[in-house]
Amino acid sequence: MSATILFWSISVAQVFLALAMVATVYRMILGPRAQDRILALDALYVCAMLMLVAFGIRTGTTVYFEVALIIGLLGFVGTVALAKFLMRGEVIE
Repeated sequence: MSATILFWSISVAQVFLALAMVATVYRMILGPRAQDRILALDALYVCAMLMLVAFGIRTGTTVYFEVALIIGLLGFVGTVALAKFLMRGEVIE
């Protein structure tokens, strides 16, 4: 019973995450400002990270969790670099 509930809840979560990824790609393409595009990119990597975690739970392997951790770290650094570029016009001082 609990395996069935886990399977269906992960399936529903993956569908909702896929819809969220489509919405963020739409905002990245049609965003009126650069700030909107950066926030959409930030939301996209978070959704991708959560999708990998859901795949990891479904398959039971730890590789997906490690890749999700790397995506989280690189996404954070990329978001900080882009925000700094928008604020000051340069990344490295």
